[in-house]
Amino acid sequence: MRDIVDDLLRVWHSGRTGGLATIVRTMGSATLPIGSAMLVDPDGGVYGAVTDGGLEEIAYEAVLQAARTGRRAMHRYGVATVADRDSTMDVFTEPFSRRHFPEFPLVAAEIAAHRRITVFTVVWNSDADLIGQHLVTDKKHGTELLALPDSDVFVASFAPPPRLIIFGANSFAAALTVQARLLGYRVTICDSRENFAKPEKFPGAEVVVDWPHRYLNTLSSAGEIDSSTGIVVTSHDPKFEIPLLTVALRLPELGYLGAMGAHTVHTQRMEDLRAGGFTEATLARLHSPAGLDLGARTATEMAVAIAAELIAARTEQSGRHSLDHSQTQSPLKAAVGLSS
Repeated sequence: MRDIVDDLLRVWHSGRTGGLATIVRTMGSATLPIGSAMLVDPDGGVYGAVTDGGLEEIAYEAVLQAARTGRRAMHRYGVATVADRDSTMDVFTEPFSRRHFPEFPLVAAEIAAHRRITVFTVVWNSDADLIGQHLVTDKKHGTELLALPDSDVFVASFAPPPRLIIFGANSFAAALTVQARLLGYRVTICDSRENFAKPEKFPGAEVVVDWPHRYLNTLSSAGEIDSSTGIVVTSHDPKFEIPLLTVALRLPELGYLGAMGAHTVHTQRMEDLRAGGFTEATLARLHSPAGLDLGARTATEMAVAIAAELIAARTEQSGRHSLDHSQTQSPLKAAVGLSS
């Protein structure tokens, strides 16, 4: 849903009714993950996707019916994947408007502010009047379908987006900003040179003027660096790079650490870091030169290569959040069988 939040908010503010479909369960090698969503707006426009190929029209009609009739329903679709293996997905369709989802502006605001928000949706219940009800909370939970004795509840968890911090305000940083935002990263550019660190050069990114190692220390002290954070160093000047990498390599948690540069830059960089006391095991955490070997030459191509390496690093990590039961029980939670 995250990628169509603005479209959903537009429909909500219009006062009209659209239709929303969400993948709540997949079986087999599905091409789209659970939580993927599609909106059909009041004028029939489509945003997002829950399926591809020949099922797009079928899914579209199901969502359109939800908008027109106000009915909420589960649909099961069988999909043939690229590997010629059959896959099955369950899709929940519901009407979407101010009346059907009054809490949605809160969800949109929390996502925009990079704060955690979780939405519980009743997708089946023995009491049909409860189907489609939503509960919004800031508690941690994985995105999954909960099968309870009298209910099925889909949990959509929107964690703060992973953060990518790019040190060095240059053309490589600008190109990488575009790629990283497409991957869902919140991007920050940091450079000590005010004339280079101009916000208008990096649309969609936060731009900070500070010494790189000092800024990274500040973030670390504030607890803003974790295992999902990526760092890319695009500046080759040792007086900026070595103090920064010295701080970065001492961080206990970091999702990705990369430094750009040609072979000669890489060789000198590693020698300087070894002279600073870093072992080979520690230096193995540093992707240098940054980016998969795709034969990239231009800034845009280098950004693609680094983005690919970011994906590879991110997909090797996994983690699940358990439900926090400390919150006060609400009528909806009681109805769907969630204990407090």
